[in-house]
Amino acid sequence: MDSTPDGRDGFGLETLAVRAGTRRSEFGEHSEALFLSSSFVFESAARAAARFAGTDDGNVYSRFTNPTVRMFEERLAALEGAEDCLATSSGMAAILAICLATLRAGDHVICAANVFGATVQLFTTLLSRFGVDTTFVQGADPGAWRAAATARTRLLFCETPSNPLTEIVDLEAFVRLGRELGAYTVVDNCFCTPIMQRPLEFGADMVMHSATKYLDGQGRVLGGAVLGRRAFIRDALLPVLRTAGPTMSAFNAWVLLKGLETLPLRLRAQSAAATQLAGWLADQSDVARVYFPGLASHPQFALARRQQSGPGAVLAFELEGASPAEQRERAWRVVDNVKLMSITANLGDTRTTITHPASTTHSRLTPEARDRAGIREGLLRIAVGLESVADLQRDLAQALAR
Repeated sequence: MDSTPDGRDGFGLETLAVRAGTRRSEFGEHSEALFLSSSFVFESAARAAARFAGTDDGNVYSRFTNPTVRMFEERLAALEGAEDCLATSSGMAAILAICLATLRAGDHVICAANVFGATVQLFTTLLSRFGVDTTFVQGADPGAWRAAATARTRLLFCETPSNPLTEIVDLEAFVRLGRELGAYTVVDNCFCTPIMQRPLEFGADMVMHSATKYLDGQGRVLGGAVLGRRAFIRDALLPVLRTAGPTMSAFNAWVLLKGLETLPLRLRAQSAAATQLAGWLADQSDVARVYFPGLASHPQFALARRQQSGPGAVLAFELEGASPAEQRERAWRVVDNVKLMSITANLGDTRTTITHPASTTHSRLTPEARDRAGIREGLLRIAVGLESVADLQRDLAQALAR
């Protein structure tokens, strides 16, 4: 099998998205091959022993080694500028694998409060059972991170931009604190992807993805990934995957390889459309506030421009309302009356989606946790797809009018 050059060879992101990591078999296929095999055959007993011992590179069992999955890992690593990558069955599986590889009873985690609801649940309801404590802080406030630090702090975790309020974390300050504490720094790069942000360039120890979102881009399959230094990926993370088995399937990896080919085109177009839609929403009388890092009104607008090459394609907006009950009623009415947008909590699709976070993605959080994260009843999140912006505006206009 031959392989194309990787990210160290000076190729642009567009080229890497199409060709990095490609390995051709003796059949010379042009598209990546799909290896639907649970196990692999060895030339001899000695070669089998060497593979199982890890002294000989090659495939053993698709729970932790598969050629199609490896192509996806190498392509994403080239895009992120990472030494190595490990694919997982979902984005949440990626976070869990990181935790299993780095934490033990008595350790302390600092996490940005404004992260995906399932991430909050993982830290608060699952890891707490095993003696891991988590402190949630306002991600945009470097002082809050520092104030929460203890001698037991082992892991710092953030999303930037965050879901759904697009809060921006100062990556330089985030990484600096992690180094002072001797703690791992992990960045969820789901919203920007490596096309618009590369946290490893700021010194982050790890980047993780829910590949289900923009890396696929068409709402087809689940997947996740962790990227970082090769020694950590191979020595600490791979044993977790091998033993616990949160494995990406070969089929999903093949679909995601196809998704990566169009990632630069899709995300840039969606980001431009989201910028137009956010500006339009900001002018609507029924809208109290728009959360989008591409607007000058965003509190971290300048920071976003320094860290990111684009604002991304997710925005949130808040409706006016005298009480939480009235806010929810108005928000649900907008959701129920859209005709074009899809009512679903997924994002990163070519189809624009809309959801009410307080009753969907963040519904399992306590009211106090939702309040801490800024998830109010009048808040709606839109992940902008590839439709006409004028059509999206008309759809929202008639829904707001009702």
